[in-house]
Amino acid sequence: MSTTQPIRNTEKLKLFKEYYKCTKPNIRNYTLIIIGLNSALRISDILPLTYGDIYDFENKEWKTHIVLKEQKTGKSNRIYINEEIRKVLEAQNCFFKNAKDWIFYSRMHKEQHLSRYQAFRLIKEAAAYAGLDANISCHSLRKTFGYHAWKQGTPPALLMNIYNHSSYQITRRYLGIDQNDKDEVFEKIRL
Repeated sequence: MSTTQPIRNTEKLKLFKEYYKCTKPNIRNYTLIIIGLNSALRISDILPLTYGDIYDFENKEWKTHIVLKEQKTGKSNRIYINEEIRKVLEAQNCFFKNAKDWIFYSRMHKEQHLSRYQAFRLIKEAAAYAGLDANISCHSLRKTFGYHAWKQGTPPALLMNIYNHSSYQITRRYLGIDQNDKDEVFEKIRL
């Protein structure tokens, strides 16, 4: 059994993101990918999000954070809504009417959010288009966030906190550090 991997290659990541934006336009699916890549949330915490989680209907403004209790751990989490997430949400502004509307609604059952299986299928379709290998899944979005944050200099201890991991070993495994990453360190070092 192979382990889910982050999307390391930035060109393939760009193709992956653009699949539901340009090639096969679908705002819901594109939003799923953008929120998954930029929030570090598990798919089980993304799918049940409602517009009330991201938009303050009383004050008619976007919230600055997604605040939730993680399904898997039961821990509270507060995720900043960055510019990438905000842009994709603003593009959906005309699609929602009230706080209880699902962001990731099911086309078959409007009263339900998108299923994990459907989310997996959508991610796999975009991954195939981008030429990514078979080890890409919904969890790859979460891992991709950590991998690229780490490559941009975010300390692993901070990523451990963002992920709400109980140990550094789990975070280290999430980062998907491979031989090329190790080689890059030796290549750049000049003592």
